Amino acid sequence: MASARPTGPLQGLRILDLTAVVLGPYATQTLGDLGADVIKVEPPGGDNLRAVGPMRNPGMGAMSLHLNRNKRSVVLDLKQPAGRDACLKLAEGCDALIYNTRPKAMARLGLDYAAVAARNPRIVYLGCLGYGEAGPYAGKPAYDDLIQGAAGLPMLYARQGGDAPRYAPVTLADRAVGLQAAIALLAAVLHAQRTGRGQAVEVPMFEALAQLVMGDHLGGESFAPAEGPMGYARLLAPHRRPYRTADGYLSVLIYNDKHWRAFFDAIGRPELKDAPLFRDHGARAARIGEVYAFVAEVMATRGSDEWCALLAQADVPVARLHTVESLLHDPHLQAVDFFAQMDHPSEGRIRTPAAVGRYGATPAGIHRHAPRLGEHSAEVLSEAGLDDAAVAALIAQGVTAQPRPFPETAA
Repeated sequence: MASARPTGPLQGLRILDLTAVVLGPYATQTLGDLGADVIKVEPPGGDNLRAVGPMRNPGMGAMSLHLNRNKRSVVLDLKQPAGRDACLKLAEGCDALIYNTRPKAMARLGLDYAAVAARNPRIVYLGCLGYGEAGPYAGKPAYDDLIQGAAGLPMLYARQGGDAPRYAPVTLADRAVGLQAAIALLAAVLHAQRTGRGQAVEVPMFEALAQLVMGDHLGGESFAPAEGPMGYARLLAPHRRPYRTADGYLSVLIYNDKHWRAFFDAIGRPELKDAPLFRDHGARAARIGEVYAFVAEVMATRGSDEWCALLAQADVPVARLHTVESLLHDPHLQAVDFFAQMDHPSEGRIRTPAAVGRYGATPAGIHRHAPRLGEHSAEVLSEAGLDDAAVAALIAQGVTAQPRPFPETAA
């Protein structure tokens, strides 16, 4: 069961969340797991991700259940003046506002930084953008696939020996940049708490993911003039992939000199310790493709169980490969209660990945179930100072809404 109230280190921090889909919601899910009060503002039709299945009830898709836990849902039609005014009223009581629409769209809604800061000068106003506003790509549409491609990830796959460029089979750009956004928000909030001054912050997907990629692959271009080619050779080696064994696959990383000496002893080839190809880190790095090819050839000679026992005894890093199905039953994840199970008021028994990290005094956790669309509209608007009549008027105007009965439970 979700706990009744947050206990995490961010308890007391209030965030107005105007984001949708994955990037922004992942950032605010992370902050919510850490105890922040996240007020998720949704249009009358809800966040599009609500429609991504599987699901038991309309608007309660599986990904939405994970990304929107620890949040309160408020429906506001921001295209109506009364919706904009209500949003500004909510912003008055928040430490931060986070959005992932284009800045020009926010300006058209009357929710640009100047408008929000006029109501709350201490607020952190953070935009998760596709591209930085100072560059020629500003305002271009941006989605995870597009940003992965723009940052060079699919071509790295092809360069490593893949059959064609491919996207990572997770929303890598959204989630990696979402974490950057969470860090940026906390940094700016800390500054505001110290100085009393808020600020506008932008976290562009393209630049953030390019930093991640180029941190590994800038290579010789780190120097001016260049001191060699770009690309981290070890990561790009064609044999840097799970090794095929006689009966399956294993992940093995023989990395430092100690590992290599132990590996050669384990396979009965101690004479290779001083071979030119393997004698030290520099020699191996210079011909990393040959090194990995040698290991691939050796790994194919024995079964996975035999290798796991042999390498574990030699203290050489080895791990079995999971599928997403088998990961669900990993004994370590089960022991640390990684897949938390709880009873959702409308969705029944659900399973969701636990909050990451352990805090001795202020444990992170799941204290709110993922809300139905508009589940907290009246509650949050009342907290902002609107009386019952004002809330009722907004409902009558279609500016806000409360949850509707699901079809199977409707009268």
